[in-house]
Amino acid sequence: MAFQLAGFSRRSITVAATVLAMVSVGIGAHAQLNKRLDAAHPAEVAQANAAQGASRLALVIGNAHYPDAHAPLAQPINDARAISAALRREGFDVELLEDAGRRDIELAVERLKGRIKPESVVMLFFGGYGIQAGRESFMVPVDAAIWKEADIRHQGVSIEAVLESIKEQGAHARIAVIDASRRNPYERRFRGFSHGLAPISAPDNALILSAAAPDRVVDDSSGPNSLLVTELLNNIGARSAGAEAVFSKTRLAVSQATGGEQVPSVSSSLLEDIRFAAGTDEKSGG
Repeated sequence: MAFQLAGFSRRSITVAATVLAMVSVGIGAHAQLNKRLDAAHPAEVAQANAAQGASRLALVIGNAHYPDAHAPLAQPINDARAISAALRREGFDVELLEDAGRRDIELAVERLKGRIKPESVVMLFFGGYGIQAGRESFMVPVDAAIWKEADIRHQGVSIEAVLESIKEQGAHARIAVIDASRRNPYERRFRGFSHGLAPISAPDNALILSAAAPDRVVDDSSGPNSLLVTELLNNIGARSAGAEAVFSKTRLAVSQATGGEQVPSVSSSLLEDIRFAAGTDEKSGG
């Protein structure tokens, strides 16, 4: 019995010594980490904190399956996925919605607003059907029941109202791409209805790209992506180009590709150079 107790004691001591050694190593490593952090140059710490605090947010919506349309739209979901992937590569935190109803969009906007910080750059992309009412432009959810022009305000989601709510939340800058200048399936129900979207004026420090000039509609191209998104993707990864230059190049490329039949609209009130590429924003004053 004494031999068994002695053996048990020796095993216990060995295990305890091993555990203590592991704890000691862990404490030492933690101490060394703290020493490295404490020794960091104040400027480096400030730069790391600024990078951690900065936010680049995007809400991307692609709506294709509308019950009132004779067939699903072929491109908006492809476009939304491609734009989401491109923005994520550039450091954006992206929420992607596909075939979103009105409540889906409203909740996503609220989630977006909850993540906004004073230094946030916020982007909105919408591909699908858009309608204007009273010279205001609306994104059309897939569950919209529109029988008369008055229904648009109750069933649609105002682009201007979303941009204004982002501004009120304190976002530093806003970017919007609206690829919705399509001939919508509700037109036959209206009399004297204006085609396309109304002019979307950029609020303070904002940049807006629409697929066509105000009051104009365009037909979808035959490719997997819309012409606007195709050209935008060709330019969005340019490391040296600001967002305004990217939109201007996209506008020119689409106009040239269509012989002037489709001329996107660009509206800007940016006060400084905003870039899509992460970590490359440069203030230019204003």
